[in-house]
Amino acid sequence: MKTLQFPLSKITIVFVFGILYSFYANPTPKWALLAVFLCVLIFCISYFMARKDFVQKIYFGLLVYLIFFFVGIASQVFHDDSLQKHHYIHQLDGTNKTQMLEVVLKERLKPSPSTDRYVAELKSLDNQKSSGKILINYYKPKGSKSFEIGTNLQLSTTIVRNQAPKNPGQFNYANYLSHKSILAQVYVASDAIKIGVSKDRNLIYYSDQLRNRILENLKNAGFRSTELNVVAALILGQQQDISPEIVHDYQFAGAIHILSVSGLHVGFILLFLNFLLSPLSKNKFNSYLKLGIIFTSLWGFALLAGLSPSVLRSVTMFSFVAIGMHLRRKTNVFHTLLVSIFFILLFEPAFVFDVGFQLSYISLFFILWLQPILADLWIPKHKISTYIWDILTVSFAAQIGAFPLSIYYFHQFPTLFFVTNLIILPGLGFIMALGVLVLTLAAFNFSPHLLIKTLEGTIRLLNGTINWVASFERFIIQDIALNSTMLLSLYLLIILIILWFEKPNYLKMTAALGSIILFQLVYFTTLKAIENEQEFVVFNLKKQSIIGCRFGKKLDLYSAKPVMKNKMIQSYLIANFSEIGQENPLRNVLYFNNQRIYVLDSSAVYPNTIKADLLIVTKSPRINIERLLQKMQPKIVVADASNYKSVIDAWKASCKKEKIPFHATAEKGFYRLK
Repeated sequence: MKTLQFPLSKITIVFVFGILYSFYANPTPKWALLAVFLCVLIFCISYFMARKDFVQKIYFGLLVYLIFFFVGIASQVFHDDSLQKHHYIHQLDGTNKTQMLEVVLKERLKPSPSTDRYVAELKSLDNQKSSGKILINYYKPKGSKSFEIGTNLQLSTTIVRNQAPKNPGQFNYANYLSHKSILAQVYVASDAIKIGVSKDRNLIYYSDQLRNRILENLKNAGFRSTELNVVAALILGQQQDISPEIVHDYQFAGAIHILSVSGLHVGFILLFLNFLLSPLSKNKFNSYLKLGIIFTSLWGFALLAGLSPSVLRSVTMFSFVAIGMHLRRKTNVFHTLLVSIFFILLFEPAFVFDVGFQLSYISLFFILWLQPILADLWIPKHKISTYIWDILTVSFAAQIGAFPLSIYYFHQFPTLFFVTNLIILPGLGFIMALGVLVLTLAAFNFSPHLLIKTLEGTIRLLNGTINWVASFERFIIQDIALNSTMLLSLYLLIILIILWFEKPNYLKMTAALGSIILFQLVYFTTLKAIENEQEFVVFNLKKQSIIGCRFGKKLDLYSAKPVMKNKMIQSYLIANFSEIGQENPLRNVLYFNNQRIYVLDSSAVYPNTIKADLLIVTKSPRINIERLLQKMQPKIVVADASNYKSVIDAWKASCKKEKIPFHATAEKGFYRLK
């Protein structure tokens, strides 16, 4: 892979490693700045000492890489909002008291069934200057309108720090929010909100106003809401109002990427613009004119789509790709791709953890690298077959690059993605072009009936096609387990096989075969480690008691109700490469690794002579707690989420008095015994 031989590739890689190191090591700003300064100073001194040497020493290259490693560290540190002096996280005293917040709304998120959700920027906390992003969960009254972006609000509420998942294997929403610099959230009803008179009228505000005007004009012109919501997701990047049924269909058809503005959409726009401007003569002036028109159009689309992070990321990426196309050298496409990664992460290092960022770049990289190799396998003689072959090779290249990450994050793989892309991609360019035209006209309060009905009918046909493909559920491979070590070894296997396939020789074949063996070793080592594990888990599920005993890959469950299809249990099974062995009714006495476990339920019945290493309290039993603790003498008491809060508080106080450790799953999450 010649691209990796260029210094820019290595610089970008060490820069990314610097960001990752900084995120997990948490260095101080002074340390990061001092490290960058010392590296630059040493480099300058060594340069002036050896500037007359005809052949530069190896330490020059090493120093450059070291500098960019520390630049990556510094970039992450100085973009960490929590290190700011006035960040609200430093103003919390650990109590759950009600506080007065003044915030401005920055982004509207997809609502939950009971709340509207916004990302807001804090202005003050209890009349003290404050800063930092916070998530607002607003219990909106029925029939009331959502708040506009830029609205200033005063909230009387309690700030809640993001908490880790309360069950093993679940999606870590706290980490997801922290990567977006959102470290806490609030829950607020309408009676605890005061709406400010003024609004923050910045570029994001005007972008939101433009988008709302477009959608309102299209609604008034008779655009059906179901199809309009898909258009809003497809072109404007707004998925807030799209129905769960449509999202489900797109997921199962392998086309969920269509519903969020990404590199695919911006790439279509770039190719369409390139096609429209192709008649321009290829002199220097027209070349720069063409580049200027493309730049203006791409960033105009970013404004139209609301300037969301995913849109800005994709437009920035393809702006650099446009530069590479302007330079007309193939290698420059890879270089500009790397430059775009570097500049995006320099200003937003948290994007390195963003799933969309990772999938966009890995897919585009494999399209640029693998698609030409696949295209050369067969040269069709007719235009139609050439078109179909190009779609297949592009789709296959993108999926080869993205499927390990997709499995790692989403644990499923739609095998009909070929069918979906073959049907959808030829018409998606037309939908994008028509959609951008209709939305642009709507921005100027002009809504041609014929164009609107054409776009509406096309979207209806698209949804119907997606629904038909998604109906073949037997072709969806679900609940695929893949950990980070397997992910890295799988990518190594894919890359080495492609390198061998590109230019076969003995050394590359040996490396490819070695990568296959390595992946198998990682897989079987993982399974071996799982086989040797044993754990007892009290899960946290509101109003229900679920206990699991896992011996290797077999998980035996104890509960009052069947839970085999429970999402929480499925997440646990995937994370631990396991499967359900038996489902049993909840028993009062259990044994695990020579430890006796007693489950006290609502009957409040227990033998007078029994001793227990672990006491599990369920279903809010009415009992003399202190007498039970003195008789049973448990080493620890666990209360699951089926208990009332008042009962949990009573047990907690009694355990504290008897000096017995107490664990409430509603507060601390699941309890694990190994």
